[in-house]
Amino acid sequence: MRAVDLYMVILVIYSTVIVMNIKKEQVEKAYGIVVESMPNTTFKVKFENSEEKLTYLSGKMRKNRIKVVLGDKVTVELDKYGGKGRIIKRN
Repeated sequence: MRAVDLYMVILVIYSTVIVMNIKKEQVEKAYGIVVESMPNTTFKVKFENSEEKLTYLSGKMRKNRIKVVLGDKVTVELDKYGGKGRIIKRN
């Protein structure tokens, strides 16, 4: 492998890591309580400011089969555009 090719590979990997770190920092987190369970691991969560929002279970929670039931306190990553939230932790 030539030095130029190796430099390009390192540059691509490094830039990908920077983009991933920036994306994770921009996510807003909120805390709430599950008030309704719906099909396909979607839930309605009531937040501290008495707002209800549709949320879904994150991939890691699905993979590790972490159960979420009514009344659970959860941590939710909120979409900055006002869409669905993602449940990332059961408190």
